[in-house]
Amino acid sequence: MRVAKLAVTLALVLGTAACGPAQAPKEQNADAAQVQTQQSMEQQYLEMVDQYFEDQLALNPISATFAGRSQYNHLFGNELTEDYLKARHDMNSTMLDDLNKIDVAQLSEQNQIGFEVIRYNVQTALKAETYPSRWLPLNQFYSKVFTLVQLGSGESAQPFATEQDFDNFIGRMQGFALWVDSAIVRMDQGIESKVVLPRVLVERMIPQIQAQLVDNPADSIFAQPLAQLPANLNEQQQAELKARYDDAIMTVLMPALTKLDGYLTETYLPASRGSHGWWGLPNGKDWYQFLANENTTTQMPVDQIHELGLQEVARILSEMDRVRQQVGFEGDLAAFFEHLGSDPKFFFTTKQDLVDGYMGLKSRIDAVLPGYFDVSPKADYIVKPVEPFRERSAAGASYEAPSPDGTRPGVFYINTFNLKAQPKWGMTTLSLHEAAPGHHFQIAIKQELDGVPEFQRFGGYTAFEEGWALYAEYLGIEMGLFSDPYQYFGKLSDEMLRAMRLVVDTGLHAKGWSREQAIQYMLDNSPLAETDVIAEVERYMAIPGQALSYKVGQLKILELRADAEKELGDNFDLKAFHNQVLTSGSLPMAVLEQKIRRWVETARS
Repeated sequence: MRVAKLAVTLALVLGTAACGPAQAPKEQNADAAQVQTQQSMEQQYLEMVDQYFEDQLALNPISATFAGRSQYNHLFGNELTEDYLKARHDMNSTMLDDLNKIDVAQLSEQNQIGFEVIRYNVQTALKAETYPSRWLPLNQFYSKVFTLVQLGSGESAQPFATEQDFDNFIGRMQGFALWVDSAIVRMDQGIESKVVLPRVLVERMIPQIQAQLVDNPADSIFAQPLAQLPANLNEQQQAELKARYDDAIMTVLMPALTKLDGYLTETYLPASRGSHGWWGLPNGKDWYQFLANENTTTQMPVDQIHELGLQEVARILSEMDRVRQQVGFEGDLAAFFEHLGSDPKFFFTTKQDLVDGYMGLKSRIDAVLPGYFDVSPKADYIVKPVEPFRERSAAGASYEAPSPDGTRPGVFYINTFNLKAQPKWGMTTLSLHEAAPGHHFQIAIKQELDGVPEFQRFGGYTAFEEGWALYAEYLGIEMGLFSDPYQYFGKLSDEMLRAMRLVVDTGLHAKGWSREQAIQYMLDNSPLAETDVIAEVERYMAIPGQALSYKVGQLKILELRADAEKELGDNFDLKAFHNQVLTSGSLPMAVLEQKIRRWVETARS
């Protein structure tokens, strides 16, 4: 120890002597100036992105509620007004100009990643202005109506603990009524410009709206929060609050929903189109290519994505046939699909049994996760059935993030509308994808990150988040969760769904496929229930490009992992790789690739 100290001392003395007595202070001053410059640039960058995040919350108050910010809980927001569109454009243009003034080399590695993320986000948002998405303000899959219902049910992010909380939501109802007026104006403009939804989607939307119409406020899902009024109010105050809230349901909300229902039925449905894909819209193919790029965060041409899908479908069909042989089924693959979709032993008989089955699976998966992850979310998740008002058109499962402080758990929604669409052999895969270590891990960990700007904690990219969730399904193989060949078939079946999406989404929107052609393709190549296939195809019709993100994102993560394993050999650490993927928030694929390449270089040196 003393010898080591002496060596260090001699090195310092010799180093100083070699520099010469006059140069040392200059170098020290230069180093200090460099540190000060870097700190100044870091501060400038962080202040800039923090202000950008605050500006985004002010423009999108519902996002603020989900981010745990309460100051906008009384506002609904209206992304359809000219004022909003101008404010968003100015915000993004100013931000891009400010980013161009930042010397990226002066930022820390983590902030360099954030810089690339926010620049990509701003550039994409400005490019999106080229296309008139404002003329398509709602559909049967994503709708501000759904958002309002979920918030107003008292089972989502909107708080109902105080009298002010109830008054805040009355303000949101009023904001929604204004949004309905704007939506009708925008849809009228869409009709004039021939930018309208396919007829079948409008036919799905109308009963969703009508399901919310009531003659008695007590019959409304919006009345649910009234079951537990603030305890600090006396009986008269509670009665006054209930009367005020009921009045808002009947005089604000019901008229707005009735107006929307009447418009969709009498005006929009007759004007809707017979074509099913984006190719049927003015400039539709170019618009769809943008949406494909936006959702995959790549520059892949649509034709290349279609061919990739065809290749993946063929590969997975071959794997499925091997499982058929392994379990000794004597019929062909089509007959095997029929068997898996019809034999009663593969299905639950009650909705609660299905939900309970997923809760039991949660315990099994949680037990093996520490072997693969150093980092895990503080927030837990629960399993709930999809609400009745949206179960007919909702996906088979979905995930809602926990509150940022962890007081409200994440929610793994399972659609119990059709139990024949929820086979037991698909449960392991679905849980891995939607819950842990899929969406729940990635999104909850992102929200809980320390030392990163808030836009990285709450922003998201579909290719990253869905790609990670599909990668989580793959990880189940290594976790030993697919020892049962039927459960492994479930993994293949879900992977097939994501591969078929590459074919069907591009087919619908770029190659002129009809809804019926897309449905038949999916029925021919998977054991999915017909109700599920119809909901899937209509989802792709409503939100083009989104479904491409799953497989493209998964394949990129697997490619990066394979490259890292090859480069690092025995030094490759799977937990460390997962840390790299999960600890900078949601990233565009190119930014993730840059991060992993740097990590590999560092680990190799």
